[in-house]
Amino acid sequence: MTKQLKITTGQYSDKGKKHLNQDFHGTLVPPATQKQIKGIALALADGISTSSVSQVASETAVKSFLSDYFCTSDAWSAKTSGTKVVQSINGWLYAQTQQSDFKYNKEKGYVCTFSALVFKSKLAHIFHVGDSRIYRVRHDRLEQLTKDHRSWTSSSQSYLSRALGVNDHVAVDYHAIDVQEGDYFLLCTDGVYEFCGAEPLLTAIKANPSNLEHAAKLIVSEAFKNGSDDNLTIQIAHVEELPDVDESTLQSQVDGLALPPLLQPRQLFDGHEILRELHSNSRSHVYLAKDIENSQNVIIKIPSVELRGDPAYLERFLIEEWVARRINSAHVMKAGIQQRERKYLYSVTEYIEGITLKQWILDNPKASVETVRGIVEQIARGLQALHRKEVLHQDLKPDNIMIDTHGTVKIIDFGGVHVAGLVEAQTALTQEDIQGTALYTAPEYFVGQPVSQRSDMFSLAVITYQMLSGRFPYGTNVAKTRTIGGQRRLKYQSVLDEEKEIPAWIDFTLKKALHPNPFKRYEALSEFIHDLRYPNGKFLSVSKPPLIERNPLLFWKSLSLVLSITVVGLLILLAH
Repeated sequence: MTKQLKITTGQYSDKGKKHLNQDFHGTLVPPATQKQIKGIALALADGISTSSVSQVASETAVKSFLSDYFCTSDAWSAKTSGTKVVQSINGWLYAQTQQSDFKYNKEKGYVCTFSALVFKSKLAHIFHVGDSRIYRVRHDRLEQLTKDHRSWTSSSQSYLSRALGVNDHVAVDYHAIDVQEGDYFLLCTDGVYEFCGAEPLLTAIKANPSNLEHAAKLIVSEAFKNGSDDNLTIQIAHVEELPDVDESTLQSQVDGLALPPLLQPRQLFDGHEILRELHSNSRSHVYLAKDIENSQNVIIKIPSVELRGDPAYLERFLIEEWVARRINSAHVMKAGIQQRERKYLYSVTEYIEGITLKQWILDNPKASVETVRGIVEQIARGLQALHRKEVLHQDLKPDNIMIDTHGTVKIIDFGGVHVAGLVEAQTALTQEDIQGTALYTAPEYFVGQPVSQRSDMFSLAVITYQMLSGRFPYGTNVAKTRTIGGQRRLKYQSVLDEEKEIPAWIDFTLKKALHPNPFKRYEALSEFIHDLRYPNGKFLSVSKPPLIERNPLLFWKSLSLVLSITVVGLLILLAH
């Protein structure tokens, strides 16, 4: 039987000696399909005692995190999802204080500490602001995983140096650690850990492994007995089972759907009428079909017959529609409307009537710079939509770009994408094979360096270069550079030639975007697109002609003045 992520929890909170409990805590275990992609989350917040409304801040922080985290894009990594949500909560709390009577006295405003733990696959993701704590218990050893954000003014006095709601921006401590079956994790406020040592904590957990709620109560009781004068809250999580490596939502679809037969024209298939086969290769079979219910033309893709015995291939096959369904851009292929339950494993995407960019390049060998810019800018907008969801295309090439009959450019074919959220969940998408086509693939893929959004930028710059010149910036040498030394020796070939009117500053722009070292390319795609249209300031400074060429008269006048001053100076020296 396939193992799944299984976490049991126990939690308890008490106001202690105070009249009001300003702590808040919560746990959320989502449905199985979402649990595989987003994980299981625990969160705890501690309101500051100087504020009469900090309990509102604590409750808001915990409830908002547990709801909003699971509403973020499935494509986002846990780090991106959690950090963005915590920063959003901080902004809301800060705004509440600014709109209240406590605008100039933040210690009385909507302020709290915050710690959250997300279990996803075989990692625990930690988000932390303030002085609540997260511990791990492994092999009867208690290990603190968070750093207290407190500044000490003396050996006995300190103040909270970081919390939610204090400023309009907050730095969130984040890190991820490995998880093993049998691990315990504890989240607790200072009212507990300052008055309960490691031994009572471990004893309570070991004595009540099947009743963590009772263990939490015992720990709070021990801290209260030892003189705690604050609110007391603790959460305990026990890792009972970790998922198999290949567990994923996509894999469950692979297991639950029958493999389709090869399709024929006029055949009825799952509510579609097959019109004709568009193309077939070793990776898939692609058909033009009509949705019988709404009469819209769609593209149906079924898995390759030769590769149907490979579960990893079948899971990756489904990624195209999965991505298309989560990206909202006029320049990215859309998924087909999902109206009914499917019986077979296949994907449905929109039908784009038009031609590939590959065909357009063949038809337009002397395209103007402005026309090329217009196409590249549209491709870039599609790439930016993918990158905002932490998706790398990895196989950007003219074959995978369509231009429809209205001139709209769309990125298609997501079979090679890298999706941060799915890779983190350890699905079949973690394979490290080079996904792209050699002529358009960035050098870092071939030398085993980390890839990034700059890798997609390199591919787009190659396409730009090809549209302008009909050539490739490094010929066929990029794929041959299997070492970092070979990568450094790559020589960029200028896009300029005597037959085409290409501004010199565009060559400067392409050279930067196509640098073999990804860290020497543009930091953002928007910078590359801007410099394709406007000369970069660095280009203007290095390409500025000398004064003698720009203004010979001024040059000679200046030189004469310098010489005259020099002669006068020498005469004065001689006179003395």
